[in-house]
Amino acid sequence: MGFSVEVLAKIAIELQRDIGHQDRFARLIATLRQALGCDASALLRYEAHQFIPLAIDGLAQDVLGRRFALAGHPRLEAIARAGDVVRFPADSDLPDPYDGLIPGQESLKVHACVGLPLFAGQNLIGALTLDGMSADRFDNFSDEELRLIAALVAGALNNALLIAQLESQNVLPGENNGYGQAPGQEMIGLSESMVQLKKEIAIVAASDLNVLIGGETGTGKELVAKAIHEGSARAASPLVYLNCAALPESVAESELFGHVKGAFTGAISHRSGKFEMADNGTLFLDEIGELSLALQAKLLRVLQYGDIQRVGDDRSLRVNVRVLAATNRDLREEVLAGRFRADLFHRLSVFPLSVPPLRERGDDVVLLAGYFCEQCRVRFGLAQVVLSPGARAHLAGYGWPGNVRELEHAIHRAVVLARATTTGDDVVLEAKHFTLHDQPAPVTSVALPPDNTNLREATGRFQREMITRALAQSEGNWAASARRLETDVAHLHRLAQRLGLKA
Repeated sequence: MGFSVEVLAKIAIELQRDIGHQDRFARLIATLRQALGCDASALLRYEAHQFIPLAIDGLAQDVLGRRFALAGHPRLEAIARAGDVVRFPADSDLPDPYDGLIPGQESLKVHACVGLPLFAGQNLIGALTLDGMSADRFDNFSDEELRLIAALVAGALNNALLIAQLESQNVLPGENNGYGQAPGQEMIGLSESMVQLKKEIAIVAASDLNVLIGGETGTGKELVAKAIHEGSARAASPLVYLNCAALPESVAESELFGHVKGAFTGAISHRSGKFEMADNGTLFLDEIGELSLALQAKLLRVLQYGDIQRVGDDRSLRVNVRVLAATNRDLREEVLAGRFRADLFHRLSVFPLSVPPLRERGDDVVLLAGYFCEQCRVRFGLAQVVLSPGARAHLAGYGWPGNVRELEHAIHRAVVLARATTTGDDVVLEAKHFTLHDQPAPVTSVALPPDNTNLREATGRFQREMITRALAQSEGNWAASARRLETDVAHLHRLAQRLGLKA
């Protein structure tokens, strides 16, 4: 019993209907699952030696956030190399990438599994995977029928990817990256706010405008900057990074503009600054709100006239640099308070972007959790890292004040804890492996030091504890720690150095 003409017609219609719509692939997968009697199916896009899920049915939601590198998944590698329908033996020894990821099925030791590679001409563009819990689920379908399904799906996938490229003004496949970002630099998320952000990135990347990227600590502002650079005409030139919050005032100007030999004590040779390093490329200034007013004035001059002066040099150098700046402060308030120059703010914020906090991104939390689970699986050499339903609910219900960075650290911690109590290479993360607290516990009392401690020692000890705690709560970010402690970041750096907390 194969496909009827009616079923094939329905599949073809589903494939072409609203091909530019967000849920087109989800509808297709649902249709195929019904027609083939699958218990689970997935449509995957191929890029840079990995498969990226576009739509799933019958699989855990976090699969959509996972990235399946061929090197770590033998079945997917076999599908990518086959060039034709792949039917895996029901008792195949090759580990299944979805083991533990089909709700209600703890193991996929014996099951039917079919893989259909998808091609555009000679180029592999994706794969369709079909799983059935009974070993003979797909025996009634001939290879010829499955090839027909693969051809229909491949055509629809190729058209959809071309539409996506045109919408984002990207190049066609085979040139540059074509579609998406490099592994490890991808912005994971299907929420409305993230879809909108990606559209805005695609628009501004093609221009040469300076961009101000706003958002809370840990939301992924650096990834936004990388995406803008990679989508711009400057992509072949360097993207240079500078964290303004980590710059002591004494060396900040030299870091930005360079210096000549003898400009100051310790300047034993000429040194290029970040602007020179980024010539013809992009300079990403993180935490720009931490720059002093004097440096803001010099930065404004570069943006206005395109020339810089090394410290100690009378000559000017011409540079061609696009500046992307990021901040977790409200720079409008900083301008009103006199801590940030209004003219620099307006120069930078021609096209402002706002990265949404994780608590406003809905189901993206679970997708990101799946992404980090797969990263941990590879890093620790595990067979599987799976989230239990309780763990998914636990993560989805938390407020994530530290945003994506906090989620990443929470997953890594949970994997380490789970491994300590697990035998074998299959790790299941439970809610108990996560210790999440929206707010740090209040300090109700301060323990007094011993009687023989003088005031200076006691003060130093207390300051060390306060700074250490603020750093822990701010994921090691000095600027955020300074705001928690309501002090100037430069003063905090000096104090931490005096107390022996930094070299």
